[in-house]
Amino acid sequence: MILSAKLRTVWSDPLYRFLLKAVFLFLAWYFIYELWLHPHSGLDMIVIRNLEDLSAVLLELLGFDLIPDSHVENIRTIGIDGTSGVWIGDPCNGLTLFSLFSGFVIAYPGSVKKKLWFIPLGLVLIHLLNVLRITALALILHYSQDPAVLEFNHTYTFTIIVYGFVLYLWYVWSTKLSDASMKKPA
Repeated sequence: MILSAKLRTVWSDPLYRFLLKAVFLFLAWYFIYELWLHPHSGLDMIVIRNLEDLSAVLLELLGFDLIPDSHVENIRTIGIDGTSGVWIGDPCNGLTLFSLFSGFVIAYPGSVKKKLWFIPLGLVLIHLLNVLRITALALILHYSQDPAVLEFNHTYTFTIIVYGFVLYLWYVWSTKLSDASMKKPA
């Protein structure tokens, strides 16, 4: 009885409700991804192939010749001819960011109608930013030829940019589009 009352109290607090939903969604994604999607589906490779294709188009539009076709088995490399190219690993394909972004928006108050357009828009924008990141890394490798410069930008510069963008999308959701943003202070 006391536990039930405490649970109702916790659930009635919007902050705790958000945190509980977010933790549940994160754990659900983690287990679904680690136990089923990652080992048994080609989702990672589908996303990586799309990142390779879009980055290749962008590099070719910029006038660069690309390293020979990388669509052999699991090569996962895109780059400018004369370089070793940029290898795209599963952790860098953006799927985790997709789930973090979506989980936040789902857990945060807001109309389902707005969520149904904001989540896909956010996923597309995050994916396109990842294409720009990969293209920029290929350009950095081409112009610097220094693996340390590539590693620094991969580890720090683009991590800050990409996560900063996801935080910005969350900010837009929580301050402009969610039900909580519509409430005016008394």
